[in-house]
Amino acid sequence: MEMKGKADRCTTEKLQWRVTSHRFPGTTWKISERPLIESYYHAKVQLDIDNSGFVSDFELQELFREASFSLPGFKIITRKDGIRSFGGMSRKSSEGTQHSYSEPDCQHLLPMNPDDESLFASVRDGILLCKMINLSQPDTIDERVINTKKLATFTMTNLVLALNSASAIGCTVVSIDAHDLMAGKPHLVLGLFWQIIKVGLFADIEISRNEGQAELMLKQAARLDCRQFVSPHDVTSGNSKLNLAFVANLFNVHPALQKTHLNGNGIDPADIAPETNEEKTFRNWMNSLGVSPYVNHLYWDLCDGLVILQLCEKVNVPVNWKRVNNPPYPILGANMKRLENCNYAVELGRDIAHFSLVGIGGENLNSGAACTRWRWYTLLVLSDLGDGEKVKDQIILDWDKLISTSLPVIDLIDAIAPNNVKWDMVNRGVKGVLKADDKLNNAKYAISLARKIGARVYALPDDLVEVNPKMVLTLFACLMGYGLKKVNR
Repeated sequence: MEMKGKADRCTTEKLQWRVTSHRFPGTTWKISERPLIESYYHAKVQLDIDNSGFVSDFELQELFREASFSLPGFKIITRKDGIRSFGGMSRKSSEGTQHSYSEPDCQHLLPMNPDDESLFASVRDGILLCKMINLSQPDTIDERVINTKKLATFTMTNLVLALNSASAIGCTVVSIDAHDLMAGKPHLVLGLFWQIIKVGLFADIEISRNEGQAELMLKQAARLDCRQFVSPHDVTSGNSKLNLAFVANLFNVHPALQKTHLNGNGIDPADIAPETNEEKTFRNWMNSLGVSPYVNHLYWDLCDGLVILQLCEKVNVPVNWKRVNNPPYPILGANMKRLENCNYAVELGRDIAHFSLVGIGGENLNSGAACTRWRWYTLLVLSDLGDGEKVKDQIILDWDKLISTSLPVIDLIDAIAPNNVKWDMVNRGVKGVLKADDKLNNAKYAISLARKIGARVYALPDDLVEVNPKMVLTLFACLMGYGLKKVNR
């Protein structure tokens, strides 16, 4: 930036700057008011704060702050927090985002220097990422699996564990691998951090867990003299009869109120039951593959077949996108367009992927038939985990009561990746009989081990303990697929 003329109190009537920095090429500023010149006189002596011979963006902001004058394109702040900004984040938006964090396994990383690359270097051993994932979704990773010693040897396994666990909670990790994290690439590290944080922030935002919201709603209803029939617990627990009575009474007393609109897929949100663990697991799997739009709920977001078609393509089933109807759909015939997509998805599954889809048609997918979708999801997951190979159900489905102990899973992991199991952490019980807590601990350890060796597992520990057939099927298929890939390398 060049300054033309002198801004002294006696002679200067006009101050003109020509900004030649990359931010404001060729911009000319003219200020003629004498009181303003007086303010700038005191500020200009401090222009080149670092005596570099150039005026940086920060120094320019300081100049305008001293003059109490707004600089277009900048926000004037009165203090610095020492937070380094990336991706366009301003210093103002960084205020209040520093927090203390006490974790023995991360003491070698803390405190971080906000003025250098400490944040990006902190992820290189994988420990911090694993800890953050558990803060976001508790018990996602069995911390006994995290290597906190001999980091030079086991850094990569920690990063693989972190990435597979992040995928399991719904983070999109298709464009990032352990080597990217090892290199500390800023945009990838920040993107992964944000996804993990977002999952944690939204984890408990569910009406069934927040009776306080229901109470606020009922207080508003009381102002309309319509608080009858229901309590906050009735609302959040989904008591259909009492909630129906409440809504009917509300409509009868105030019929001029606008009717609740259906969502874009033609489904009334009130008809949708709370999300189960199985639904959450499959939804996380879809989102981890980077489908668009983001799947917030299976029965809201898959009725038009677009996500299912993307999943087909993800598992190497070719999709002719010229045949696909994309939104926005016309007002007349919108559901027909969605149904055509669903019919095409069934056609691909039956004729190209050779899935067993007896009795399943596009109308089943379009209407949100749960049993139909479970079959579809399972087949897609198995095809993905089997690297395009069709996995025979019966090979895997011959399980017995031992599955609930997770011992067969741990034995399989040890066979696939020797020397990874710490047997002193495995509970074998007395004469093969394990307590409920021991079974759960084994299940947590088994799933974290599977992710650590590189298998992308979406099942939950409870699925193993309860021997949930569909989810255990995907777990074994994932381990089988990983083992086959390892043999073929």
